[in-house]
Amino acid sequence: MQDEDDSPQPDGARAQQLLALVDQTLRDLQPEAPAMPPARLDSSLDRDLALDSLARMELLLRIEQAFAVDLPEDTLQRADTVRDLLLAIEQAPSADAARVSRRRPLGDLSRPAPVADERGLLAATTLPEVLDWHERAHPQQVQSILVTDESEQRLSYGELAAGSRGVAAALQQAGVEPGQRVAIMLPTSLAYFHCYFGILRMGAIPVPIYPPARASQLEDHVLRHAGILANAAVVLMITVSEAMVVGRLLQARVSSLRRLATPEQLVAPADGLRPVDIRGEDTAFIQYTSGSTGNPKGVVLSHANLLANIRAMQGVLAASPRDVFVSWLPLYHDMGLIGAFLGSLYVGLPLVVMSPLTFLARPERWLWAIHRYRGTLSAAPNFAYELCLKRIEPAALEGLDLGSWRLACNGAEAVSPDTLRSFAERFSPYGLKPEAITPVYGLAEASVGLLFPPLGRGPLIDNVRREPLAREHRALPAAEGDESAQRFVSCGAPLPGHAIRIVDEAGREVGERIEGRLEFRGPSATRGYFRNPAATAGLFHDGWLDTGDRAYVAAGEVYLTGRVKDMIIRGGRNLYPQEIEEAVVAVEGVRKGGVAVFGSPDPATGTERLVVLAETRLAGSALAALHGAVVDAVLKVLGEPPDEVVLAPPRTVLKTSSGKVRRAACRSRYLQGDVGQVAPTARVQLLRLGVGSAALWLRRLGGKLVRAAFALHAMLMLGLLAPPVWLATLATPSPASAWRLGGRAARWLLRLTGIPFRVEGVDRLPAGPCVLVCNHASYLDGLLLVAALPRPYAFVAKQELRDQLVAGSYLKKLGVAFVERFELRRSVEDANRLAGLVRGGGSLLVFPEGTFVARPGLLPFHLGGFLAAAGAAVPVVPVVIRGSRWVLPAERWWPRHGALEVEVGAPLPPRQEDEDVFAAAVRLRQAARAWIAQQLATTEQEEE
Repeated sequence: MQDEDDSPQPDGARAQQLLALVDQTLRDLQPEAPAMPPARLDSSLDRDLALDSLARMELLLRIEQAFAVDLPEDTLQRADTVRDLLLAIEQAPSADAARVSRRRPLGDLSRPAPVADERGLLAATTLPEVLDWHERAHPQQVQSILVTDESEQRLSYGELAAGSRGVAAALQQAGVEPGQRVAIMLPTSLAYFHCYFGILRMGAIPVPIYPPARASQLEDHVLRHAGILANAAVVLMITVSEAMVVGRLLQARVSSLRRLATPEQLVAPADGLRPVDIRGEDTAFIQYTSGSTGNPKGVVLSHANLLANIRAMQGVLAASPRDVFVSWLPLYHDMGLIGAFLGSLYVGLPLVVMSPLTFLARPERWLWAIHRYRGTLSAAPNFAYELCLKRIEPAALEGLDLGSWRLACNGAEAVSPDTLRSFAERFSPYGLKPEAITPVYGLAEASVGLLFPPLGRGPLIDNVRREPLAREHRALPAAEGDESAQRFVSCGAPLPGHAIRIVDEAGREVGERIEGRLEFRGPSATRGYFRNPAATAGLFHDGWLDTGDRAYVAAGEVYLTGRVKDMIIRGGRNLYPQEIEEAVVAVEGVRKGGVAVFGSPDPATGTERLVVLAETRLAGSALAALHGAVVDAVLKVLGEPPDEVVLAPPRTVLKTSSGKVRRAACRSRYLQGDVGQVAPTARVQLLRLGVGSAALWLRRLGGKLVRAAFALHAMLMLGLLAPPVWLATLATPSPASAWRLGGRAARWLLRLTGIPFRVEGVDRLPAGPCVLVCNHASYLDGLLLVAALPRPYAFVAKQELRDQLVAGSYLKKLGVAFVERFELRRSVEDANRLAGLVRGGGSLLVFPEGTFVARPGLLPFHLGGFLAAAGAAVPVVPVVIRGSRWVLPAERWWPRHGALEVEVGAPLPPRQEDEDVFAAAVRLRQAARAWIAQQLATTEQEEE
């Protein structure tokens, strides 16, 4: 608690009433806890009073009832002290006025007229094409309605399309290139939609992350997201002005993050937008999964993945423009962004969207939005339905009508059978149909959705015997009345076009009612994790994608049993943390939502120890009684006690942004002995982050000085070597001697600059004539090939270089073959001349891309060199250069230090006598490009 001081306490009646209410709430939350010092106006809700999100909601509800006010929806997030709550009370409207506002009649929400060109929507291969189709079909039709405390804002398809073009043009003006990553750290707003589609329109890749929640979580937020942004190599972040301090702290830790911008700053005339070719296989979204910042996992999803998933879900859910989707789900999460926003946009149905803070502050607002807008579709995690059961008073539901709600999807976390039953019973008097309750299953690696039950069936619960499941992985039906049985909810069957299988630890598929790992495949499946080849390799097994979840199949229905990484193996039994946590959290004295159950290695026995971490405000002798009660609760569930119960102060259990318990992170803290440490104040966190940022800035400045020194040294060495080598080359009698001189000079330059240079596969070069084809990434490429290859090859270069005084005279001495790129007749003549050169016993060295760009990746290959090889029936030898784009990319003249490598591949078989010349050239081009692309795959990711 806050240290005692001599500052006077307020004597205002409202302040005194609030302090008394806070004290009473603390006593009610932990009735067995010893007496706490009284709350003060400057007491921190986090640090001093240890109020987590659920406890804050309870306090806010009591404040609204006691003071008859309707607190602003952001009070849950913004209030840091009791004084902030007092200020919110003084500024809040009366509860009666707010209740009337929430229940006022709905304005017109017309539906789109039938459109003849439905095939255009079905033929769309990218998300911008989908938006453009809707803009042409019905530009005035409402796409989204943002609901806030007192008002609503509507966004049409035409406005969304126009706004996205303005954002795209502004991003181009800011220097963002296609393929680069742009982070979105925005609260729920219409600007979010403009920014997301604006990023897509100019060919960049959106990386949604969540905004900072409270000042007390600042350090954790910055450190976690710095790892994500660095992994994504984000170049620009869009955020609100209030979060610029956080943005600058992130910028200090992420070297690629060049700029911060607000949505208001990203507005430019749409006619300045340069067209970008966007394809279905291009990345449309990188979803970073919850986990350790040390190894972030960004799920790569293409336009094709998202559209396949949305179209499959549309069919299963029978979604149509006549529906209305109501959502409070965060837009930085796949369920809110893809399932709610993009799904609604594709189908053409209105999306009613509100901030997650609106729901968390008053869950009934979700239900009233369904009532007001006659919502038919909505989705939420299990905790949201539970929150409605526990936090909504009957008086707040007076007049509520949920009769329009045809699908209440429950997913994104484990689904509780008790929650399903209780929610249906509680809200059926308000028109909710029991069959509307729909458990579903999905994961980011499948875009969003994977398993859905039949429409109109309602939940299906399976009771299975505990011991056979725990010891033998057999999900055998339990006898009626078996109190020890475990209950699991069916999530239905896979989406059309997708398949699932259950496999054992050896990867063998198992049969009916055998529990194992759930794997799937289908068009919605990601191609892997961004810049994380090790994690990607572990994701796929024989073409199937590992979900990381355990499940079994019964009568065609899939039942999820738990996460693989969270399951505890103790004495040959599989223990499921969730049901243990549910039992412990029900113990009097344990904080709601403050329990984590995990396994700890036990080298002595070779198995895992069962550890229960539970938060409590109790102290002293009361802890011994609570410890015994927790042990009894675990005994009742498992039939045996836990190995250790750790009772810790509030805010010890770590959670994700969506409220899921981070069991692995809790286990790491436990093993490191960090459990129970008090979180520092927001000021201390900010100071530590500032000091860390300054150290990083100084280190980065030192790095820049070192890089500048290297660049100056390299340019000096080049300036000293180039003139004499150029003069000596002009005096050489033949291309062979010029090549030898150039090779020696190039190798000396690399040695003098300290650049590592490695050559592989030279022994694969044919003794006779051939055509070498190489990727082109830098002005250094020619120098590296001269340094690497033992004998001269006739470079093929553009005609424009021939007449240059310095470069042209040097290249002529090397025996370069100049070709015309633009005039068709001359170009054909040059191609024939090259073929004749090869037939006469010469060898060519071709850059089939023709030019190079700064962005990693191969450009299309021109056919000329391959036609020359096919016409002369000589082999094509693919060559790959690695590292040159990093050392000296396009449009840059200051080199960077880095390793360089030239690798010669195996010769490709030449054209056979009976093979058509053109067909052979195409075959050789495809084979050469595939080999070069494969060799570059890892290098290009590292360069990004």
